Amino acid sequence: MNSIELIIVLLLLFMAVPDLCRVARRPALIYPAFVVFGLALGPAVSGDVSAMIQQAGQIGFLLLLFEVGLEIDLPAPRELVRPVSYVVRWVLLQYPVVLALARFAGLPWLESFVAAAAITGCSVGMAHSAWKSYPGLDATSRLFIVRVMVLLEVLAIVLLAVETTGLGYNAKWWMIVLKLVGVAAAVFLCSRIAVPFTRLIQEGLGRTTHWRIHFVTLVVLVVCAIGERLGLSAAKMAFFLGLFMSRVQHDGKGLEEYLAPISQRFLIPIFFVSLGMAIPLSYLWSRTALLALVAAALLLLFREMLHRRWLQTGGDAQAYLLFAPNLTMVALAGSALLNAGLDAQIAAWVVLTGLFMTVIAIVALPPPQLDAPPAPTHPAP
Repeated sequence: MNSIELIIVLLLLFMAVPDLCRVARRPALIYPAFVVFGLALGPAVSGDVSAMIQQAGQIGFLLLLFEVGLEIDLPAPRELVRPVSYVVRWVLLQYPVVLALARFAGLPWLESFVAAAAITGCSVGMAHSAWKSYPGLDATSRLFIVRVMVLLEVLAIVLLAVETTGLGYNAKWWMIVLKLVGVAAAVFLCSRIAVPFTRLIQEGLGRTTHWRIHFVTLVVLVVCAIGERLGLSAAKMAFFLGLFMSRVQHDGKGLEEYLAPISQRFLIPIFFVSLGMAIPLSYLWSRTALLALVAAALLLLFREMLHRRWLQTGGDAQAYLLFAPNLTMVALAGSALLNAGLDAQIAAWVVLTGLFMTVIAIVALPPPQLDAPPAPTHPAP
């Protein structure tokens, strides 16, 4: 089989990945499957094709962050006291373990903290279907767990926004300060423009039919481009814009549902494919992959102990696995590490650790019920 035939076969598999995961009743495995697809595709494509996929993946990266912001809908502060207390203890107890594993894998200190922020996070969009149909939860524990999931995702995003400011600058304090000022400016700018852009998108969704998907996507990319021109991070602009626009709805549908055909079914998968392509296939049988697999297994065992002895959620013995899918978070960290020009082995360890944790947790969780009602747009009431 020559390279062209191989690429055609791989493209056919790319198109079949979502259907295969749904048939297996594991829809949350779609993004991990795309990372593995990218690992396999990397050696088969030329430099020009690889560059094209990487560029398309950057657009998918922005849409991914925008949708991560959209899926976060926090309840009233008084309802977060217990979940916040749980999240703080859950994360702080794991940080020393993750840092030790990262340092043993050869990561410098700053990169180790980036890894810890991502690995202790939770990808709500990936775990939500399993949470909704999980049989071992009563009403109280179900609500508590989803709030913890959302807070873990928010905390990971905030920590990554702060910690990645020093990547690629050799930790020069004044550059880090400027980057942090840029993060604050991005938050402020998004909070100011969210209201008029919400009205604009609501009007656009109401008046357009065939072009509404392209309209919303264009608005998001324009805002990110403006932020980039102002010296702000396009990625952080995308996330905070999504966060401030999380309640946009039209005809009973959330904004992410309108974006799904072009984001979740095309550009975001391309981002995960490009992330896999950035990691050499040979890493899968290297010391880096072995250390990542060991780290994933140790962290899951440590979490099982925490959940069983000290940090119970009210659910059954496997409920802690709902916090384990973190591929979205490690993808953001891996992308930041690669964009900073760091050694690919550093990003590979972070991504592979998260990939192994995510796959193991999703496979171990009970599959979604076939007759389960559709998941709500915003899981956290």
